[in-house]
Amino acid sequence: MREQLIPYSEKMEKTINVLASDFGSIRAGRANPGVLDRVSVEYYGSMTPVNQVAAVSVSEARILVIQPWDRSCLKAIEKAINASDIGIPPQNDGICIRLVFPPLTEERRKDLCKTVAKHSEEAKVNIRNHRREANDFCKKQLKDKIITEDDLKDLEKDIQKLTDDFIAKIEKMAAEKEKEIMEI
Repeated sequence: MREQLIPYSEKMEKTINVLASDFGSIRAGRANPGVLDRVSVEYYGSMTPVNQVAAVSVSEARILVIQPWDRSCLKAIEKAINASDIGIPPQNDGICIRLVFPPLTEERRKDLCKTVAKHSEEAKVNIRNHRREANDFCKKQLKDKIITEDDLKDLEKDIQKLTDDFIAKIEKMAAEKEKEIMEI
């Protein structure tokens, strides 16, 4: 009977993974290769993620180094970074590109915390939507006489516990990200 909830549990897990990806792309004052995950470069006629055309590494706490395997795409990488919403001007020295992460101002930190809160709230809404889908599925099974009323009550309790667990995970992730952002 509980195996009926597995698809909804998997959907909730995917929501957590998307949130983790979103949090990874929020820069917190120190160099993080994750900020380039959504940046794609025009490379031989197709859009290719930066990490597939170059080695991305952290040379110092606040410096990200992008070393392309093919130097002819340096300008394309630089153009893609400028066009993205990273907000850090790339420094091209003809061999590699450096992104120097400036220290965050208090105002910028608060804005980033608001972004974290927005992403976490969206994730919570998705989790609650999955809960509603699971409850609707169980009620349909009751209507079709596949399960009993007692089974429905048990399943609803399980669904609520699953929802509460995932909401707690989201809140923990958001608190950790906000703490990371507010560190000086």
